[in-house]
Amino acid sequence: MPDDPVPNKEAPMHLNPVLTSQFQLTTIIVALSSTDDDDDDQHERDESFGISLHSLVKQLGQEQRPAREAKAEKIISRIWGPVLTVTIFSAGVAVAQEIYKYELSLSNNVVPLLSVVVGLLLVFRNGTSYDRYYEGRKDIGSMTSTVRNFSRLIWIQVVAPPPPKKDEGHLSSGAPDQHLVDIKAEKIYLIKLLLSFVYAAVHHLRGETGLDYEDYDGVLPPSFTYTPPESATSRFIDANTLFNRYVAYSSIGGGIAAQVASQTRRPSSSRRASHTSQQQQLQQEQQVRSVPSVAILSDDDERAPTPTNERTPLVGQHTAVSMPSASAYLPLPLVLAHEITKTIYDFKKKGYIEVGGPAGYNTMNTMVNSLVDQLTSLERVGTTPIPTSYGIHLKQCVTLYLFSLPFTLVSTMHWKMIPLVTLVSFTLMGIEGIADEIEMPFGRDQSDLPLERFCAALRSEVEYLIGSMPQGTEPTPFRTN
Repeated sequence: MPDDPVPNKEAPMHLNPVLTSQFQLTTIIVALSSTDDDDDDQHERDESFGISLHSLVKQLGQEQRPAREAKAEKIISRIWGPVLTVTIFSAGVAVAQEIYKYELSLSNNVVPLLSVVVGLLLVFRNGTSYDRYYEGRKDIGSMTSTVRNFSRLIWIQVVAPPPPKKDEGHLSSGAPDQHLVDIKAEKIYLIKLLLSFVYAAVHHLRGETGLDYEDYDGVLPPSFTYTPPESATSRFIDANTLFNRYVAYSSIGGGIAAQVASQTRRPSSSRRASHTSQQQQLQQEQQVRSVPSVAILSDDDERAPTPTNERTPLVGQHTAVSMPSASAYLPLPLVLAHEITKTIYDFKKKGYIEVGGPAGYNTMNTMVNSLVDQLTSLERVGTTPIPTSYGIHLKQCVTLYLFSLPFTLVSTMHWKMIPLVTLVSFTLMGIEGIADEIEMPFGRDQSDLPLERFCAALRSEVEYLIGSMPQGTEPTPFRTN
């Protein structure tokens, strides 16, 4: 009978600081609940408890303070310029009204009309951005759940077929053990492919191709070899590319929207991680025709020229959707999904999943399809930014409201109007800044989803499953009788 699996003591333990602090608090409370000691011991324990509780609360505050401060500074750095502009303008209105005695006050009937519109726009903007943030988190959670269930199913139900009878073949004494070892190695290979799928999905969402990333070390199976084509670039269409297509579409006929969009375009932040160079962006803009195609193509796909019909001249203005060229390739997550499906098929041929029967084989294929569906849902969030025209109109409405507010309040509040307008502008622009910060949740900013932490936690669970949990044919260490 094989020995009970023993966890690897040398494996690093990834502990959550908050959970550690909660464990310390529980330990302190349990120690305090004992009443068998005398009064002196009880008094010393009370003092120790007070000191420990104070240090614990301080530790929790210190652990969570850096992240909160970084996020707050990110928002403030985004909006301090517009807020300062509104404050200076309010001070100018107050000086003209109070010192130079200019009559600049407006009726109170103007601001309420704008406030309703601005409120509705901000609520919709913030709600839409958080829906994208929450949907991304939900899809990542669904992918994590699928990998957990799939790994457990493989570890338990994938077993070696029974050895042939002695009269049907000759087996050496070491053959069965070697056969079991090979089965375990193949199961580990498949489970690591599932874990690699999650890591590859994260890089795919960030527009990162290839395997030259540190987090792939120890995750991708050593026997898995994949080399993307040299001409392969990310097929992930980021917000900048869609913005360029919007500008090209709006510029038909010299529209004003293109000029406004070009002047008010937000600079790209670090959370929109992309390896696209400036030369590639120029090539992307040159590929856009008069009317962009409805279908989303790769950034490097060439569009076939459309013949112009003399009778129907509008036909020549549409963009033809070209078929994938010879340089087309599958993103790494889809390559891994194909390899996972192929490995399951090989298990079926070798008789490794006969325990679950046809239902077990179908369940595994269904889980692979679920992983691809979840990847597609994440792509939908990443490739569908908030419409640029909507963002421009929202900024214009907020600006109009804030610049009309001093004229309404200066006659009643006088100099007190300046700090009030500053506070209102900080609040409204802060809401819009938060919405802009969380609308693309797959980057590396403080406000984005902690994808690295999710992947590290899943990797720790998978490694524990492989190193410490019994397989289907092994005795369980959790049952005493």
